[in-house]
Amino acid sequence: MIIGITGGSGSGKTTLLQLIARQGGVVFDCDAIYHELLKSDPSLLASVSRRFPGTVTNGVLNRKKLGEIVFSQEQALLDLNEITHAAVKNRVMQLLESKPSLAAIDAIGLFEGALDSICDVTVAIIAPAQVRIARIMARDGISEEYAKQRIAAQHSDDWFAAHCDAVLENTGTEEEFTAKCLAFLDKLGIIKEKAKGE
Repeated sequence: MIIGITGGSGSGKTTLLQLIARQGGVVFDCDAIYHELLKSDPSLLASVSRRFPGTVTNGVLNRKKLGEIVFSQEQALLDLNEITHAAVKNRVMQLLESKPSLAAIDAIGLFEGALDSICDVTVAIIAPAQVRIARIMARDGISEEYAKQRIAAQHSDDWFAAHCDAVLENTGTEEEFTAKCLAFLDKLGIIKEKAKGE
């Protein structure tokens, strides 16, 4: 089974991913895959550099500089997505050639990158904007203004909810959200008995 997980930055997708990994699932973080490709695929880096001059120096992408451009200009973000989605999907397809019995794909652009087409079920993780802003600021060490810009450039929770088969709302404590995630996985029939009783 392949589970597609999506939702905005800071919504809590990692919690569900960790639970799937604990059940023996293989987890693909498309953001991490993208950054790995920027180091291992010179053609991808060259494409980014061509479209966004000044964001690549000595073969290294300045993520903050690129982020400031794409999170403030809608067309720039669309252009970046067009460059990166195909490369990321190709890499995910390569990684899936080992045919794991359980896998999760974590991708904010799950639908734009056409990764939803290879998933058996898709789930949106949603959370209040203020909670997400605080999480992103703490996690990435960025300003509130930049965190707000990033969230404003992403789809709304309603959009994610409308496109996915299931929705998990991360509004309570970490324990409450973990319980929601476990119930979701149990419904899919992928919780091992031992984990249920723990």
